[in-house]
Amino acid sequence: MPITQVLQPLHNPFMIASFVLGCVVGSFCNVCISRWAAGESVIRPRSRCPKCLNAIAWYDNIPLLSWLALGAKCRHCGQPISWKYPLVEGLTGALFMAVFRRFGFDIATPIYMALCAGLVIVTFQDLADWTIPNEITLPGILAGLGVSMLAMAQPESMLRVADPIDSLDGIAAGCFIICLMDSVVVLLLRKPGMGFGDVKLLAMLGAFLGWRGVIGTLLIGSLIGSVFGVAMILYFRRRQDAETHETSDQPANLQDAPIDPVAAAALGACTVYLAARCFYSLTNEDMMPSELRRILIIAAAIVTAFALIVSGISLSLYARQRKTASGKHPSRIAEHLEGGAQEEDLEITLQGHYLPFGPYLAAGGILFLFFGPELYQWYTATL
Repeated sequence: MPITQVLQPLHNPFMIASFVLGCVVGSFCNVCISRWAAGESVIRPRSRCPKCLNAIAWYDNIPLLSWLALGAKCRHCGQPISWKYPLVEGLTGALFMAVFRRFGFDIATPIYMALCAGLVIVTFQDLADWTIPNEITLPGILAGLGVSMLAMAQPESMLRVADPIDSLDGIAAGCFIICLMDSVVVLLLRKPGMGFGDVKLLAMLGAFLGWRGVIGTLLIGSLIGSVFGVAMILYFRRRQDAETHETSDQPANLQDAPIDPVAAAALGACTVYLAARCFYSLTNEDMMPSELRRILIIAAAIVTAFALIVSGISLSLYARQRKTASGKHPSRIAEHLEGGAQEEDLEITLQGHYLPFGPYLAAGGILFLFFGPELYQWYTATL
């Protein structure tokens, strides 16, 4: 008898245990969110109040319960404890329980629990300081590749990607889409795009979910962002209209566009890889009508040429900027710092960027993780 059937009577207790485990992991996620942003170790020192710096006793560090028992206040200094801490713990617990309910007693369960915990950290750190931690995305990309190899060796597992090539396609597609969008925004609008952190985040999701997961994550994330983001944009725009009209951070000309050379180089590399994969697949597809194959090859060639041109222009502009970067146009931030202000006093405004996109990508990735096959089948059935 399979072990899954033997353990089936314990399904409900394991659901509860998954929630408890998620809350405990969520407590550690809080440590990562607060300390990685400050460049501190998540191991030492032990948990402490961020305001009075007194160590937190174990009985005051029980997820969810201690926050309620203390009345959301520090035992030592009486200062309020942010609602963010129980929210992260409860959300991680709920996600762990949902993963167990979806995948059950399978090797996919601990893997996707870890992925969800990483996405919780990404979401709250991006909301807090507009950064996505490399400690999550870079190891996550390698982990996604490793998981696809494991799935290839365990074909009966419920892992979403069972082929390392599919995982590589997802990584390349995630980099390609965001880098191309950002490069076009920089060249046409001369202001920053979403940022390279979003590139690494979508590449990580592509490693775990494949190229279909990248497209699904973008569509779902964009839908969520359009619902929640528009209202927030309008709200903050009204508050910052005066500042926006008085000052402008937009570069005066294309020569001052904020080029990211890493993103431009990544765009070129991913374009070459995806073009090779696309042309290989199309030329070896025997079931496709020749006319349709010809149209797709031409379309792929046009997209490839466009992306390579954008990458080349971006790298060329960056090289010119490096040559002429003699300090003729010091940034407002540099001037502010020279005037005696501290770097931490500078606030991120909605100028250039309106909202971090990382939380929407994370939400889209989680939803695709749970419902991706059903969504894909529904979409293909409607064609």
